[in-house]
Amino acid sequence: MKCSGRRKCQHCKEFYLPDRRNLHHQRYCSNAACRKQSKAESQRRWAQKPDNQNYFSGPQNSLRVKEWRKGNPGYWRKKSSPLQEPLQDLCRAQVAQDEEVKTIEISDALQDVLVMQPAVMVGLISMMTGSALQEDIGATTRALLSKGQDILARRLWSQNNAFSR
Repeated sequence: MKCSGRRKCQHCKEFYLPDRRNLHHQRYCSNAACRKQSKAESQRRWAQKPDNQNYFSGPQNSLRVKEWRKGNPGYWRKKSSPLQEPLQDLCRAQVAQDEEVKTIEISDALQDVLVMQPAVMVGLISMMTGSALQEDIGATTRALLSKGQDILARRLWSQNNAFSR
């Protein structure tokens, strides 16, 4: 009669099928608590060996760690992502001339704001798209212009038809 191959876990006492590659030494099932117990027992057995009793103390350990650190520089540092090129061209540096800086006072009056219409439009489009890239602002501006021309053309067409009746 052939044995079913099932074993009793040394921690939870439940029956389990051991991995075929570890038949000769697997004594715990795959439950998380049992794996934790297996690890603790394994570490306890390792630490009881005479060669391992002072493994983490003394000048030999210090020298071993120093040697390892020399062989693995920067191991504990975060890996930084490679530098990426900016999406826009860099601005060339301009030499500043000795000129008096003029401050521009911005008024809250609507007519004063309308004088700065191009800047307001660029800022508005930038906020709408969530991007300050010239390509994105340009594409959105072209789409807005086309849409506005379509709307105004329809309005003029409907007004002309209303007057001709």
